[in-house]
Amino acid sequence: MGNNILVVDDAAFMRMMVKDILTKGGYNVVGEAENGVVAIQKYTELKPDLVTLDITMPEMDGIQALKKIKEADAGANVIMCSAMGQQAMVIEAIQNGAKDFIVKPFQADRVLEAVKKVIG
Repeated sequence: MGNNILVVDDAAFMRMMVKDILTKGGYNVVGEAENGVVAIQKYTELKPDLVTLDITMPEMDGIQALKKIKEADAGANVIMCSAMGQQAMVIEAIQNGAKDFIVKPFQADRVLEAVKKVIG
């Protein structure tokens, strides 16, 4: 199993934080996207082993992007990222095929634990 990851979040500093955690954990961040529309394009283009996907984003939110990614690739590995208090959205994401979710603010060990659980 590879370890190429696409990081999706509308906040640049969040993408940077996740990228930093993943890189230090030995993973390869192959791309970044700032919304669901770009995430789908990048997913198709880069075919990453895993996507970290923020829920609340402009243009297309994470849940819609998750559905589209899973339509295109049923085997896609997606970990949702959400702020506190979005339990209903997290449940919807899991029902739509997300493998796990991490809550902001991110704890490095929790991010790495989730990624390791999904792609090893």
